[in-house]
Amino acid sequence: MQEETKSWLTYSEENLEAVKVLLESELYNPCLHNIQQSIEKALKSLFIENIIPFMKTHNIMELKTVLEKNGIAIELTEDECDFLDSIYLPTKYPLGSALPFFYPDKNICKNSISLAERVIKEVKSLVT
Repeated sequence: MQEETKSWLTYSEENLEAVKVLLESELYNPCLHNIQQSIEKALKSLFIENIIPFMKTHNIMELKTVLEKNGIAIELTEDECDFLDSIYLPTKYPLGSALPFFYPDKNICKNSISLAERVIKEVKSLVT
């Protein structure tokens, strides 16, 4: 594994650790933001490891699609990608809820943490 890949995975895991603190503090919008960031950084580590031209995007579906075009399949459904893409901007800026039609809660965050853990585990298996 390249050193730069390790750095991106470390940042991804740090975002995931922050999520757990935010969840305990009932800060659900920033919790979801860090989940999205964790997954984004994990996916971008695959770009680095596989020497795929780096994309400056926060769009999870777009990242997944480019990885697939380069022969790297990640188990993220279209619905999961849509969910992650729907929370990026609202969690970054004060637009209200992280989710388009309702405010996030503890269960949504817990399910999202499981998603991030699954993606990071899969990415690690692909780079080691």
